[in-house]
Amino acid sequence: VQLQACGGGLVQSGGSLTLSCAVSRIMFQHYDVDWYRQASGRQRELVATITSEFNTNYADSVKGRFTISRDNFGDMVRLQMNNLKPEDTAAYYCHVIHREQNYWGQGTLVTVSS
Repeated sequence: VQLQACGGGLVQSGGSLTLSCAVSRIMFQHYDVDWYRQASGRQRELVATITSEFNTNYADSVKGRFTISRDNFGDMVRLQMNNLKPEDTAAYYCHVIHREQNYWGQGTLVTVSS
């Protein structure tokens, strides 16, 4: 299983970014995919999930600002992040579970300046 994340960068407070995660070597359409984030000195936390049936769940801290979506033709998941806040600054990781093993993308850094 391979996950390749991209799209991070530096943005001002109130700005937007879209993260992408390309997933390969699995039957992508059958898997739930998550985005996690980890800020410096803090534990990794779940941000959003999209199921194989396109159901979505979000952390309370990002509800109404972030949108997770998937493209089963392109084997890709995206995280649209709007109205970004300094507290959203973190490394963002996409994640799947395959055969009871956790697989992570390499992380993409989002920095939100105030």
